[in-house]
Amino acid sequence: MSNTGVTSLQCTSQKTHELQAHNPQQESLNKERKYTKDQAKQKNVSSDLRQEAETALHLALRLITENKFEKARKVFEHALTLDPYNSEILVEYGQFLEYHHKDLIHADSLYTRALVKQPTNPRALELKKRTLPLVEEIDQKHFTLVDNLLQELYRIPDTNPYLRRAKRDAYYLHIYHSNAIEGNTLNLRETRHIVETRMAIGGKSLIEQQEVLGLDLALQYVNCTLVNRLGSIKLEDIFEIHRRVLGFVDPVQAGQLRQHQVYVGSFIPPAAHEVAAYLDDFLIWLNSLEDTRDLHAIELAALAHYKFVYIHPFIDGNGRTGRLLMNLILMRSGFPPVIIKKSERLIYYSHLDQANDGDVRPLIRFIAKCTERTLSEFIHQSQPTRSTGQELSLTDDDDDNDERNIDDDDDGMSLIDERVIMVE
Repeated sequence: MSNTGVTSLQCTSQKTHELQAHNPQQESLNKERKYTKDQAKQKNVSSDLRQEAETALHLALRLITENKFEKARKVFEHALTLDPYNSEILVEYGQFLEYHHKDLIHADSLYTRALVKQPTNPRALELKKRTLPLVEEIDQKHFTLVDNLLQELYRIPDTNPYLRRAKRDAYYLHIYHSNAIEGNTLNLRETRHIVETRMAIGGKSLIEQQEVLGLDLALQYVNCTLVNRLGSIKLEDIFEIHRRVLGFVDPVQAGQLRQHQVYVGSFIPPAAHEVAAYLDDFLIWLNSLEDTRDLHAIELAALAHYKFVYIHPFIDGNGRTGRLLMNLILMRSGFPPVIIKKSERLIYYSHLDQANDGDVRPLIRFIAKCTERTLSEFIHQSQPTRSTGQELSLTDDDDDNDERNIDDDDDGMSLIDERVIMVE
């Protein structure tokens, strides 16, 4: 498995370098086209906070000598809260987690963060050199597990009625969760009603209902047009997805690159005048066999999703468009589309923040777990329940229990057959 650390977040295709050689001004711009936060622009920690963090670090180290490991962990966390990019704290905490909690993956992530802030840190370099192959082996085993589940799913006939129903239910769940992550308050049953009837629900936000219609159209476009089309993913494909995602809510901005600076919490995406160049580089990387051939499909999909939302090319709808792009890549590789649940919103955003800080592997692992869950659910739900003989449906843990079975009958089967995400 290839190294998907900091260096994997750069656009490094040979074609890009050749273009740069003929345009010095463009070369200057491309040097800034990194998919991580500019550490030089990070808010400096005050001297008082830094001193308090160092005091906490010394206390944690003393607690370790006293075998008070749980207290030491809490003090380490407090120290990092005070000074998140302190290389010494990151390295010491990583060693603590590695040796006292056997948490190799978390430790390796901390070493990575230390190197992002201080690339020549000798201790972090030495520790990272040792942990990286071990962590890559762990990740590869998980990819193998997911691949085996995919092969098991392929052995289930496409005519299996329970699997067809599960895929049908997954269609509604994708629309519901992807919108809910962005703050949409419609529940699962309301989402399905809007998709099936195209009728508004009284007392509910018209904009939120238009978001449902838009994501439904975007999913249809991905499923019916892009998945089985040969060739590369083009800029116009992204524009067409976004036109559908945002078309009902904001037809003026739908499919149009933003013209102003946007802010996502504390994260500042590239300036508006850089967006077009970022997208060009992104698509060169995405469609380059040289750059992506050693990546597992899940790695490629997660990296593409992160790079896209980092660019944040549109005023609104970037998250939904990015998740559709991620699933398009997965589906072209034979995987079913994955659902990031509303209840996972905070951890999902946390992994995106970690990628901004230079370590995209937690996001890749998260998408791998989502893929494993989707495959396992499809396999499990392809079988009838032993107690009732009735088929199962994908459940939604964020809604009330009475909405967990989102299909009480098969009236609408012909309508939904056109939208079902099929794995060929």
